[in-house]
Amino acid sequence: MKQAIVARTDLGMGQGKLAAQVAHASLSAYEEADRRTRRAWKGEGQKKVVLKAAGEDQLFELADVAEREGLPYAIVRDAGHTQLDPGTVTTLAVGPGNDEAVDRVTGELSLY
Repeated sequence: MKQAIVARTDLGMGQGKLAAQVAHASLSAYEEADRRTRRAWKGEGQKKVVLKAAGEDQLFELADVAEREGLPYAIVRDAGHTQLDPGTVTTLAVGPGNDEAVDRVTGELSLY
């Protein structure tokens, strides 16, 4: 099992900002998963991968695919307290889910 977090490269987020957005996405999608999936993923070490997206449109397209696959997912919008305007879409987390299902959504993306 794994989770993929997809972050926009076009925003120029600093490293700390990127880390915070990835963490928000990971936790939010985890909370959308059912209890059995959460327990299994935690038991297997909570495998994660962080991937690149070119922009907001790509995140929403991937979210649509995740929904069709029946995977938990979460889109993060920034609160706007630091580097970004309020409501800026920054990241998408897909899963936790089985590796093959997550790969059907994000398998073509490059590592961040």
